[in-house]
Amino acid sequence: MPTVTFKNLKNKKIVVPEGSNLRREAHKNGIPMHSGVHQYLNCHGNGMCGSCRVIVKSGSEHLKRKTWWEKILLLLNPMWLFARIGHEQDMTLACQTRVNGDCEIESTPPMNWSGEEFWV
Repeated sequence: MPTVTFKNLKNKKIVVPEGSNLRREAHKNGIPMHSGVHQYLNCHGNGMCGSCRVIVKSGSEHLKRKTWWEKILLLLNPMWLFARIGHEQDMTLACQTRVNGDCEIESTPPMNWSGEEFWV
């Protein structure tokens, strides 16, 4: 069974069934997938709000590819634009991600409000 390692949570590891939903398995194991007000106001895994965004540090080949809806949501949502800067290829939504092998994830990544990588 695949192991998901959460790098920003002191390398906490959870073992999940193959093909399982990343957001659902994280919640089952008490791992926060939402920050701030989004802990209460989110789409509950329907892929509409983008608040369960994660950064895939390694093992992206073991995750389901991004859907066109996910790409559009992460690209056009003005709120998540600042989270995407510098992570265009490795940011994904946990609610839309199926785990098929070992991977390393950073949950609830910070916003890039200062624009450090905006002009890179």
